[in-house]
Amino acid sequence: MKLNAPASWKIALILAVGILATSTAAILVRLAMAEANVSGAGFSLVLAASRLTLAAIALLPTWAHIYRSKPTPSAFRYAALAGIALAVHFATWVTSLSYTSIAASTTLVTTNPIWVALLSWWWFGEKPSPLTLVGMIIALIGGVLMGWGGETSAFGSNPLLGDGLALAGAWAASLYFLLGREAQQRGLGIGSYATVAYSVAAIALLPLPFLFGASYTGYAPLTYGYIALMAILPQLIGHTSLNWSVRWLSPTLVTLAILFEPVASSILGFLIFNEVPGLMVVIGAGGLLLGVAIATLSAKYPG
Repeated sequence: MKLNAPASWKIALILAVGILATSTAAILVRLAMAEANVSGAGFSLVLAASRLTLAAIALLPTWAHIYRSKPTPSAFRYAALAGIALAVHFATWVTSLSYTSIAASTTLVTTNPIWVALLSWWWFGEKPSPLTLVGMIIALIGGVLMGWGGETSAFGSNPLLGDGLALAGAWAASLYFLLGREAQQRGLGIGSYATVAYSVAAIALLPLPFLFGASYTGYAPLTYGYIALMAILPQLIGHTSLNWSVRWLSPTLVTLAILFEPVASSILGFLIFNEVPGLMVVIGAGGLLLGVAIATLSAKYPG
């Protein structure tokens, strides 16, 4: 049975909440690294796996509903593949924050629009309108300016590696959103989809820290507090809201809206870590917002 689309204001509100929640992710990762006084791939994988594991545990009660609803094999398969893509996304992006600045990492990881637009065009035949393409190009130029203008932080030990990992995270996230939309459109509700995807991602990530000699134990209590906040804010609230939104909106539009994330993350980085954005960051942020506005106004909304 095909569900009626929610009202446009509801979709916009939930999408905005999701973006604000995901904007806290980079800050919480940095706070956890600073509290533990550890960085690098091993601890980054501890953070990524722990975040997803806690989120999956929180969703355990929904497994009974999944079995009662009897999802189609294809819906379950797409959700599981989305979980693998999500694991790759977190493994690469969280690790990037050990090597490059918050501004550069969050900007590159939110370059999803170009990858989602290309994949959607090839996969679903969703050709973007000329005005949406213009907005996308302006937004991406603004994002690049933000990355170039970002201040190098104490964690920026290998910007080239960090930037490459963040870009790989963007590719994985793009695939994650498209697979998630397919899973939901084939019968999985947002709660069931999130449960399957987060659980698969957690299982895929859990053993990886041991390959780098990292441990899940021995950190200060506040470190675990930051991990719990990662599970609640950017994961359960942020990612679930974005996945719900992508069921009703074009994946390209949702990922364009996510370009607000580096703006919010840069503001939080200034307030918490005193990372003062340069002129290029301000100019880039303006271009990014303008591009998102153009693309948003040119898109067709349901409801």
